[in-house]
Amino acid sequence: MKVVRNARVFSLYRIVLPAAGLLGIASVFVSPAQIPTTLNDFFGPGTQPLTITDVIFDSADCGGCHGDFDPVTEPFRNWAASMMGQSARDPLFQAGLAIAEQDAPFVGDLCLRCHAPGGWLEGRSEPTDGSGLIAKDFQGVACHVCHRLVDPVFDPNANPPDDEAILNNLSDTPVNPHGGQYIIDPLDRRRGPFDLGEFFIHEWRQSPYHEEAQLCGNCHDVSNPAFTRQPDGSYAFNDPNTPHPTHDNYEEFPLERTFSEWLQSDFAQGPIEMGGRFGGNQTAVSTCQDCHMPETTGQACFFGESRTDLPTHYWNGGNTWVLQAVRNLYPDFETFLQDDSVAASIARAVAMLQNASDMALNAAGATLNVRITNESGHKLPTGYPEGRRMWINARFFDSGGALIRELGHYDPNSALLTTSDTKVYEAKLGLDAAMSALSGVPEGPGFHMALNNVRIKDNRIPPRGFTNANFEAIQAGPVGATYADGQHWDDSVFSIPSGAVRAEVRLLYQTASREYVEFLRDENTTNDAGQVAYDQWALLGKSAPVEMDFQTITFNCPGDIDGNGQVDLADLSVLLSRFGTPTGATPADGDIDNDGDVDLADLAVMLSLFGTVCS
Repeated sequence: MKVVRNARVFSLYRIVLPAAGLLGIASVFVSPAQIPTTLNDFFGPGTQPLTITDVIFDSADCGGCHGDFDPVTEPFRNWAASMMGQSARDPLFQAGLAIAEQDAPFVGDLCLRCHAPGGWLEGRSEPTDGSGLIAKDFQGVACHVCHRLVDPVFDPNANPPDDEAILNNLSDTPVNPHGGQYIIDPLDRRRGPFDLGEFFIHEWRQSPYHEEAQLCGNCHDVSNPAFTRQPDGSYAFNDPNTPHPTHDNYEEFPLERTFSEWLQSDFAQGPIEMGGRFGGNQTAVSTCQDCHMPETTGQACFFGESRTDLPTHYWNGGNTWVLQAVRNLYPDFETFLQDDSVAASIARAVAMLQNASDMALNAAGATLNVRITNESGHKLPTGYPEGRRMWINARFFDSGGALIRELGHYDPNSALLTTSDTKVYEAKLGLDAAMSALSGVPEGPGFHMALNNVRIKDNRIPPRGFTNANFEAIQAGPVGATYADGQHWDDSVFSIPSGAVRAEVRLLYQTASREYVEFLRDENTTNDAGQVAYDQWALLGKSAPVEMDFQTITFNCPGDIDGNGQVDLADLSVLLSRFGTPTGATPADGDIDNDGDVDLADLAVMLSLFGTVCS
């Protein structure tokens, strides 16, 4: 179904009516600013707008050689079917940008650095609401951006020689690149990890940096530079119209710490054998690229050599529905999306989520323990915290198969989650009293990204190698939860209801909660971006939760007739041999439901329990 407000002519709006705003003419409505910020408040070091000599190419130019020859391994179609390729078209981003600009004028400069870097570099990031962007800027993290990135730390034995002069010519060098503080080669010299030999189609440089996690840290560590960390650990709003005094990532307010979480994990110390869990030709993984761009066998361009270490341009995370929204809102000829590429990308995202965790169940007495182990290289879940959550759903059944109790119930029709009786893994940010007084937004938790200056909750599961000291140093320590040094799992204890003989337990993940999407819709007084995001969310299943793990457990093993600890063929054989036994039968005879007869009801229970391991 194609949606909503003549979405097929968005590109015309962007070219003909740039003053109308990121989402077309609806954005001419003006909302008063809440806090007195200027562009200086969000300044970040690195390459600056209008300082590059060669423009950022339209990614369609790259597709001629790097696409349309192998849908599984080619770079172009897989890049397009990733959130990297659609980062500027993402309706959740556009809605969030509108509210951020309402709250703090010019904060959009921070957002556009990473979501529309080509437009930002070429000077179309002003106005900072995105209204100056043109069609090619909506290609998001375009090919020509990543492949011109320069290592901020020059190594004469590894980096291209040109990089030394590029770094020396910067007026401001990043302290620890984050929040889009990247460095771009001003000339069209395309970088990648391989030696291309006598290649002559375009200039190229071999760049080890493109295999390093630090490259991803440019945009996957995000802080708000309008705030400065105080000696007591709080965050104070800077003097208006003043750049951050240090530009140090860890002295600004933390919005996202995915790269730093990895940096303080065991994965950053070297490859960890994961048995091929995250795909690709290598089973031991270390960097972001190892998991999110797993190496395969194939060609990077249609006339190139076949390699066994070709990085796939997948970049899958946990998003399973926004690509479909993008297709509803933009024409395929503009997005380069196709039925098969989107379906494959969504399937990879589901697989990524399912491989990110493990579940183990254990019952003792009247309690059930659910252990969730984080198998990823960062917190679980990680990333931009607003709307993202993971929770445990437990369902208890009696001997007749009837549901007795459900914990963590999610209603797919209303998108409401019962949170009071289960564990919800999430991060919540909010405002302190000082920011509330300044902005007029109530103190406490909320989704006002540009105004938030307090970490209120963070019980997300840390990765291997976690220590409290190291995670406090990167502003990512647990809040409202306790994890011991080295702990990369979490245990939740639930009471087993009376009469329960079996439980089904699921770990579920959701990208965008109802609360967040309603916030985007209701708080937007600038344009219709929030309504568009809400409509797509509702149309496409309300960000249907993805099942990451599923386990069953049987209590007291009513189906384990032979007592070997598992309900299996041997038990079924006993039950069938006793079938029709009259009143007076016992569980050992096959009378699982204890009604005195071995009958069809017992067989039904047996089959429902078949294959389960007894507690």
